[in-house]
Formats: sequence, C-alpha cells, structure tokens
Amino acid sequence: MGKITVVGLGAGDLEQLPYGIYQVLKSGLPLFFRTKDHPVIHDLKGEINHYETFDEIYEVNDRFDDVYNEIVNKLIAEAEKEGHIIYGVPGHPLVAEKTMQMLIEKQKKGEIDVEIKGGQSFLDAMFTSLQIDPIEGFQLIDAHNLQRDHVQYRHHVIICQVYDQMIASEVKLTLMEDLPYDYEVFVVTAAGSHKEKVQQIPLYKLDRFVQLDNLTSVYVPPVKDERLLYHQFSVLRSVISELRGPNGCPWDKKQTHESLKKFLIEECYELLEAIEEQDIDHMVEELGDVLLQIMLHAQIGEDEAVFSIDDVIRGLTEKMIRRHPHVFGDVNVANADEVVENWEQIKKKEKKEQQKSILDSVSKALPSLSKAYHYQRKAAKIGFDWDHVNEAWKKVQEELKEFEQEIKREDKKTLNQKKEFGDLLFALVNIARFYDIEPEEALTMTNHKFYQRFRYIEEMAKYNKRKLEEMTLKEMDSYWEEAKKLEEGEQ
Repeated sequence: MGKITVVGLGAGDLEQLPYGIYQVLKSGLPLFFRTKDHPVIHDLKGEINHYETFDEIYEVNDRFDDVYNEIVNKLIAEAEKEGHIIYGVPGHPLVAEKTMQMLIEKQKKGEIDVEIKGGQSFLDAMFTSLQIDPIEGFQLIDAHNLQRDHVQYRHHVIICQVYDQMIASEVKLTLMEDLPYDYEVFVVTAAGSHKEKVQQIPLYKLDRFVQLDNLTSVYVPPVKDERLLYHQFSVLRSVISELRGPNGCPWDKKQTHESLKKFLIEECYELLEAIEEQDIDHMVEELGDVLLQIMLHAQIGEDEAVFSIDDVIRGLTEKMIRRHPHVFGDVNVANADEVVENWEQIKKKEKKEQQKSILDSVSKALPSLSKAYHYQRKAAKIGFDWDHVNEAWKKVQEELKEFEQEIKREDKKTLNQKKEFGDLLFALVNIARFYDIEPEEALTMTNHKFYQRFRYIEEMAKYNKRKLEEMTLKEMDSYWEEAKKLEEGEQ
C-alpha cells in the first residue's frame, strides 16, 4: 500500500508558506499538484525539478465528481507505484478540498496511507482582508453546492470556487431569490497574496465581473435589515412566538385551539373564493391567512409543551415520503389512479386502531355536501355503487317524485319534507360523483355567480336611481340576463 503526504500551499505567496511544508516540497519525492494555478507554484520555479498537475483532467470532464474521482484514482496508482508521493493543494488540505475528503475515505477502507501536513487556509487571509470575525457567525459554501435553503443570511457568508462567469451567474441567481438585486457583495481574488483584489459590487453585477479565477470567492455580508428576510419561515415563526409571548398581543395570547376553529374554517372558505375568482394576489393573501391559523395552533401546542411546528412538519414530511414510494422508493405506478390506490393501502396500514366503519376516515367537520360526496366514494370503492350513471339518474327522479309527494301532503309534516329533500340532494351528489364533480366546489361556483349577477342588478338600480323594492321581477330578470351576457363576453 502506497503513501500520500498531502500539503497545503496556503492562500498567498511563497513567503507565507510554512518552512516545514517548504521542506516537504523540496524533499525530492514525486510531486503532484491539483492545479498549477497557484502563486506558490510559480514562486517555486527553479527550486523544484519536476512535478505533475491535473489541470488537463478538468478540461476533459464535464462533472466535478468525475474530475475528483479521476484525480484520486491517479494519486493512489502513483503512490502504489512510487511507494510515497507528495500531493499539494491550494489553501489548507481540510478546507474546501473535495479530493482530500475522498482520500480520507479511501484511507478508512485501507486502500491508501494518507498523511496530512498543514497549510494556511484561504479563510485566514479572507478574514483579514474583509476585517470580519467568524465568531459573529460564519458560513463557508462551495459555489457548486450552493442551495438557497442552506444560506444563513444573518451570518458572514463566503462562497468559494467562483472561478468563471457561469458559476458567478448561478450564484447571483440563487442569492437574488432572497436578496435585492443591488445588495452589496464583495469579490475577493487571491486573498493574502501580492495579487489580492477586493472589490465591492451590487449583486446583479456579479456575473459581469471579468476578474474571476480559481482563487476567487464571494463574500455576502450579514443581512442587518430584518425586512429583507420577512419571506423566510424562521422569521414568521419568531413573529408568531413573540405575538404569544409575555410582551405580545393580548388577543393572540388568549386564543386556544377551540377559539380558533371558526377562524380556520372562515379562512379556508375565503381561500376557496380567491381560487374561484382566479385572483392570484387574493390567493397569496388568503394562503397566508390559512398559514397563520396553522402557525397559531402550532405555537399554542409549543406554549403548552405538547407539540411544535417542528412536529407538524416532521410528521407531514415522513407521511409524504412514506405514501409516495413511487417517488422516494422502488414502487412503479402506471397512472394517477394507481397512486391513489397505493395511498389508500398505505393509509390503512398506518392506522393503529381498526376503524368501526370505512366511512370513519371521512372528516366529520366537512360540510354536508362534501361529506356526502366522500361517503359515497368510500362506499363505491368496495362495490356499493351503481353500475352506470343512468341508474343514478333514475334514483334522482325517484327521490324528486317522493319529495313532490311529501310537499303535497295536507298535514305538512316538515320533518319528512326535510328528509326527502335531503335524499334528493344525496342522489344529486351521486350524479356529481359519476362526473367527477365535487358538489361543494360546484355550489360555491354557483353562489359566486349568483352574487356577481345580483350585484349587477343592484348597480343598475342605483344607476337608474331606482329602489330594488320598486322594480318588477321582469325588470330584474332583464338585468340578470345582461349580467349573464357580460360574463359570457368576458369568457
């Protein structure tokens, strides 16, 4: 088994290189550098006789994982052939050096002996150049692994390996999902060397910056203006916590799960209305109001030390992964129907207690029309259903006749009339189910349509200086038809 001694070339010039590492580089052992583009290598010309670099591997591979794999494999092969080699990397071997991590894994498997020599990290030079203290909160991110959700904007953020315009563009677009286009960032190149350059620029100019190379990093100063982070979940959570805290809002502090029930229902219906109106701004607002109710319930749970929003999110995440084995597992599905079937089967297995009825899984809090729809769907799944929609239509006609007969009865038994009318509605829900129409949604659409048309009648009466009570049904009906035509024109 061969041996590889890994040395860090530091962040700057030869004068900053530790003497011990300088001696290793001049030891006469076979010498390899990940890249020739480093100030120390240029300064050592004439002092080291022969060395090899892996720059050509970058040129023939499109993926960095392939580059690093090939470098590591070649290093191991050379070490086995020569017995002992030196491998030089920019900065410190254990800071932002993927090949080093891969070599450590190979060592754990007994494939190679690795010795790590120190070196000055480019971070030391960066902290000095930018005059920042990492104790205030610091995050180092590889530009190739930059993900929006991982960036801690309240900390000092350094994004390394921003070596060309394409990478800079990806970094810019990711950061601009959270920060304003003119947020000031710093481009730092060759920190700690005589070629060091630090330039402050607005974020949108990042990919227009021409002085980018493999020694370039981007520094994002901590966000001080909290308003820039209002879109982040952690900020919302802290706001809700403060509202129910000791110095919070008296109304919010006195709420309970029970007192908030009516608001949740109200906000859900307002969201449905916004969806029906296809009003995006209204949808955003109402989705926020629904989320507020969820956050308040979760905060109450946390205040009572029963559960928190973390438990809610964890349970939901686990459920989504568990119930989508065709996405997160090895199950194959042909269509959406199979997805629903798998979902129901998995759901049954999750139930700890056997339900008394298959209908018990339908929420009792649903509006009656929706509840009837879901009852029928559950029953249909085990075969309790009409074979064809024509039979369902016959049932509607039958229930209509029974209702008419009950209405004609002289004793006017109101309870029976209600029962028969309920049967008629239930039969109509069955028709809706056959045509894949959610009855609650359909009636909501009709209510909205009625509201809009009646408002038109009111507006026309006001325009003509008439009172509604003075208008004939024929006049109101004519305006109703006008409103209808206007709707058809808009569509």
